[in-house]
Amino acid sequence: MAGPLDGITVLDLTWVLSGPYGAMVLCDLGAEVIKVERPPHGDLARTTGPHINGVSGYFMSINRGKKSISIDLAKEEGKELFLKLVEQADVVVENFTPGAMDGLGLGYEALRERNPRIIYAATSGFGQTGPDRLRPALDVVVQGMGGVMSITGYPDGPPTRPGLSLGDIAGGLFTAIGVLAALQEREKSGEGQMVDVSMLDCQVAILENAFMRYFATGDAPGPIGTRHPSATPFQAFPTKDGYLVLALWGGAEHQWEMLCALLGTPALIYDERFATNADRTENHAELEPIMFEAMKKRSTEEWLREFDAIGIPCGPLNTIPEAAEHPQVRAREMLVEVDHPVAGKLPLANTPVKLSRTPGGIKGPAPAIGEHTGEVLRGLLSTSDEEIAALRESGVLL
Repeated sequence: MAGPLDGITVLDLTWVLSGPYGAMVLCDLGAEVIKVERPPHGDLARTTGPHINGVSGYFMSINRGKKSISIDLAKEEGKELFLKLVEQADVVVENFTPGAMDGLGLGYEALRERNPRIIYAATSGFGQTGPDRLRPALDVVVQGMGGVMSITGYPDGPPTRPGLSLGDIAGGLFTAIGVLAALQEREKSGEGQMVDVSMLDCQVAILENAFMRYFATGDAPGPIGTRHPSATPFQAFPTKDGYLVLALWGGAEHQWEMLCALLGTPALIYDERFATNADRTENHAELEPIMFEAMKKRSTEEWLREFDAIGIPCGPLNTIPEAAEHPQVRAREMLVEVDHPVAGKLPLANTPVKLSRTPGGIKGPAPAIGEHTGEVLRGLLSTSDEEIAALRESGVLL
């Protein structure tokens, strides 16, 4: 069954992570994503480990289901070929430093002249405007500048990077959202537009709670471990054999009372220091060691059974292997085995968007560089085999 973006053609000039991730989201939702790579090496992510039979697992995980063509855009024939593809496409995505595509004569204005309906999405570290627009940026740079690392980790510890590329992933997700919004607007106006996404902007956007708290109180947020700044208890707790996470939201005082009873600490119910969520949050330093000691008396599995029975939000603190085997993850088909012709079979993370009538999903393995050059040119431009062979001979195509 075709996904919701069936019939949408995306030319994907992105590389490494932020742009490829956004294009992958569109691919999973049914768009035909054609990865345009520079010969002879293509996306730098192809060199990133771990490698399986010489194929980058990193590249496979964020470029699955795409097609690859290899065109030298520095050559005039390559530029013209790309512009002809733009005439047949709906979306172009790139994540170069601002101005790089203009330098090739392939910026938004040039593409719009050839196809007024084209949606041009540019993801960059700092966006197309502002004093830092030309600065290079990778994930950890925007995480640091945006404030994420300043509130991650434990008090008195060093700045900490989260265990995922939050700067890149947020940029990719917002790029996909921007493209979808522009496609929807085009249905009314008949015109395309440019989507300008800054990775730094995205960090600010997802930190709305931290900025709100700063402006509301004047206090700079800092790292607080696994706790929540406004709800208590809301964190990871040690158990007899590991950890679990438990969360009560403000106002759930009946759950607090049931929790105290289960922990064998009923006196906490009547302790004025912990009477309300606000009190517990203010006095977390006194409450935490009491709860830690109580939670260590039973195993994670035992506590989960007790908490689940009375509806207290909780869950195991899984390792990546444990999360991969979790029955809920498996039931939702969130890890799908993809068969690559060289690397073999490898489970990859599936789309989390579950649609009832036009479901998306992983279309297939990541492509070899230039694997679909002939197929795409013949299909979109009716290019003959002789023309393709001549373009390969001249070095325009891989």
